[in-house]
Amino acid sequence: MDYGTFRGVITLVILLLFVGIAVWAWSARRQKDFEEAANLVFSDEDTPDDKQESKQ
Repeated sequence: MDYGTFRGVITLVILLLFVGIAVWAWSARRQKDFEEAANLVFSDEDTPDDKQESKQ
């Protein structure tokens, strides 16, 4: 196996890995999990005002 063939095989493997991750990320089965993860930022119940008032 020469260097050119090796580079071609590695490029193919990386392309297939990319396509696999894209299909996994856009699959309907994972949509609910990703929506929950996206909304975790907004579910924080501690506000800065609550933290300052409890210290005083």
